[in-house]
Amino acid sequence: MRFSVIAVPLIAAFVFGWGLYKKVDILDAFTEGARENLKTALGLLPTLALLMLGVGMFRASGALEALTELLSPVTEVLGFPKECLPLTVLRPVSGSGALAVLKNILAENGPDSFAGRVASVLMGSTETTFYTIAVYFGATRVKKSRHALPAALAGDMTAFLLSSLAVRLFLGFTAR
Repeated sequence: MRFSVIAVPLIAAFVFGWGLYKKVDILDAFTEGARENLKTALGLLPTLALLMLGVGMFRASGALEALTELLSPVTEVLGFPKECLPLTVLRPVSGSGALAVLKNILAENGPDSFAGRVASVLMGSTETTFYTIAVYFGATRVKKSRHALPAALAGDMTAFLLSSLAVRLFLGFTAR
């Protein structure tokens, strides 16, 4: 039997046993923890609803397509596939929206195409920056993100710029 199958039950048994050993009221500790986590989740809901609404409006308004058309001449010079531009714009904001865009790129171009591989590298090397910052800073009630947002966006930009280069170098694609 693989360890992965029994890992979670073993951890739960260990925590339960440790609580008994330390004479902790396990039921009270569990319900108190669940209560605190529900409060945190309820506090995050307005932020997440606003973020989802903004992403929906951005896509439905046609702004995503307009922005990708505006950026395509610049990315063409850099050797970045035009098909992946909507992914670069949407990925820092919405994971599910980026997944839908990835699905479209793979369906239209194929997973073994240059665009398909660049899109796959982008999905694996970037983060839903705004979502993550909204959740983490909202959960901890931090009002000023200070350098977190610029640093995270710099990481995303680096991944965007280097993804096509990485596909060329490591997967043997040549320039168009």
